Amino acid sequence: MSRGGDMVYIPDDSDFSSFRDQCENLEGWHCRYNKGGVTVWSQGQEESCTVQKIKTRISCKDVPAETLYDVLHDTHYRKKWDSNMIETYDIGRLTVNADVGYYSWKCPSPLKNRDFVTLRSWLPLGNDYIIINYSVKHPKYPPRKDFVRAVSLQTGYLIKANGTSACVLYYLTQVDPRGSLPKWVVNRVSQFVAPKAMKKIYKAGLKYPEWKHKHDPEYKPWVYPEQNTLPSVSLDELSVQHADSLENIDETGLPEDHLDMSDHEA
Repeated sequence: MSRGGDMVYIPDDSDFSSFRDQCENLEGWHCRYNKGGVTVWSQGQEESCTVQKIKTRISCKDVPAETLYDVLHDTHYRKKWDSNMIETYDIGRLTVNADVGYYSWKCPSPLKNRDFVTLRSWLPLGNDYIIINYSVKHPKYPPRKDFVRAVSLQTGYLIKANGTSACVLYYLTQVDPRGSLPKWVVNRVSQFVAPKAMKKIYKAGLKYPEWKHKHDPEYKPWVYPEQNTLPSVSLDELSVQHADSLENIDETGLPEDHLDMSDHEA
């Protein structure tokens, strides 16, 4: 999503509009999975599978768009439903609708675990919502020896209201996981991991109102910027995270039959 070079920028209306178009437009996308209310598409050449775009859609009955928007922002609640997450936290704020954050997640063994530092921006559009991010470098959060630093070229969510009590969620991601991943990993993401992840978000949306009622129900800094107590971050402190500047981990030789799905089956 970065506009080239090392200039970090905060997405504007044209970036959000472009992201929405990518979510809703099916031209050039290949359906990889369609079952149980979840559809997964991919875009890009199989040969360059590490930077394929993956797009997923799920219909969420009984979950209003604004509730799902809260779920995707609420880092405290994320620890309750995102069982693949190792750690996540907000580093600092850039504007009322943009911040910098850290996220690490468990990859199925024998793959190495990954992490990100991203610039995230969000935009309410009437009854719909968009959240997008891309990878940046922050001098205080360099790559760690215990993780492979992955690169989000563009990742985000489009939440479209479907009446007052339901919504449709799109998740679009183009990530360079740094590591020459075997093709079966990408296939597994398209056909197994992505649908499971979308269903987890849907279930999290169903349970969120009850959880939030018991956990600081008025605290929503993504809705009420005056509640945000994060330290300010300057764009000058950040640079674009280019994949070619990171160590490349060759995992192409990992056999599929050694894959430990464990919680990824849940």
